[in-house]
Amino acid sequence: MTIHKPQSLEELKRLRKPIIDINQSHKERLSKLDKIALFVTRRVGTMGFFFIILTWTICWLAWNTLGPAELQFDPFPAFVMWLFISNMIQIMLMPLIMIGQNLQSKHSEIRAVHEYETSIKSEREIETILEHLENQNQILSEISTKIKG
Repeated sequence: MTIHKPQSLEELKRLRKPIIDINQSHKERLSKLDKIALFVTRRVGTMGFFFIILTWTICWLAWNTLGPAELQFDPFPAFVMWLFISNMIQIMLMPLIMIGQNLQSKHSEIRAVHEYETSIKSEREIETILEHLENQNQILSEISTKIKG
């Protein structure tokens, strides 16, 4: 019977890659424009921002439609300009949000690859531990047989 020699602790240590913080290294590689896009994505993509825009739009339209005529700063036909401006804001924010989402997706993919590598390393170490245990079990079995025999 051939006994398979498991990897030694030194071999496992030699194969082990240094532990790095993927999130920190990803953050360090971002350009200033990427950081701005992520900032906008995090802030604009919230319900708070949605409620601010909704409230502002309702107040704007209500004041300029229902307010005293002499105090309306953007009377009836002109509030169409507000709708145009809001559409322009949407047109400008959409690419920024998409860039931010792409960056977040790329970060997620990097984390997934790192987690996969960690899983492979853990599996290799667990297999080695199991091989060591099997080897020890076999040696103990042989010792037990020799003692009884």
